[in-house]
Amino acid sequence: MSVRLNETNTIVDRMVNFFVEHEDLRTKSWFLSNAPGPLFTILAAYLYFCLYAGPRYMRDRKPFELKNTLLVYNAVQVLLSLVLFYEGYKGGWGGHYSYKCQPVPYATDPISMRMAGAVWLYYIAKITELLDTVFFVLRKKQRQISFLHLYHHSLMPVCAFIGVKYFAGGHGTLLGFINSFIHIIMYAYYLLSAMGPKVQKYLWWKKYITILQIVQFLIIFVHTLQIQFQPSCNFPKSIAALLTFNAGLFTYMFSSFYVHNYKKEAAAQAKLTAKKE
Repeated sequence: MSVRLNETNTIVDRMVNFFVEHEDLRTKSWFLSNAPGPLFTILAAYLYFCLYAGPRYMRDRKPFELKNTLLVYNAVQVLLSLVLFYEGYKGGWGGHYSYKCQPVPYATDPISMRMAGAVWLYYIAKITELLDTVFFVLRKKQRQISFLHLYHHSLMPVCAFIGVKYFAGGHGTLLGFINSFIHIIMYAYYLLSAMGPKVQKYLWWKKYITILQIVQFLIIFVHTLQIQFQPSCNFPKSIAALLTFNAGLFTYMFSSFYVHNYKKEAAAQAKLTAKKE
């Protein structure tokens, strides 16, 4: 019994030491980056509002239109994603980062700090994206609030916080770089959609955004998995394994969403058309 207890303590000690040793001192004093408490408070409030308080408040009310709010919000998200993509390119992935193995540069030179700043801004962006769900609730679009939506929106700020707190640069930042590119397209779609029916009828490419998201996670799956086969790579293999697992899980969930919402819908439409003929 005491042997097992000692082994458990050793594992816990190793985990604690790992995170203490890898704490990124460059970002420690940055807004919402020192401790997870404020983030978890935000996420708890978010889930409480979206799952309970919001629907209860809206139950006997008409949905809010929020047209101008959505136009401004989506325009800001497009600009924010453009900045993040540009900073990710200039901060590393545009030339001096290795796609094969890129350790975390804990240096304070301008380029390393530029990437660290981009990681922090990405973290803040993931928090602001919680408003996606809040707007769904206020517009009574409960069908849009799926398990995948809530899981994705809740988990991404946590992953981004870990990045800012411990790994503000290096191999794992490719996810944010690609994700920012996809969000330029995605929020541009939402921006156009918010302009009303006259514009919406030309928006035929929504399903391709989901395809891009699936491709994104497949790239990250391969990109992080390769670390396990490089003994000399100095990027933490445990973190790479978590990123690989998460990418695999999201690939499955987004693929299931695509099949359910687009393939089955197309099949049902084809069957309906055949009956009419």
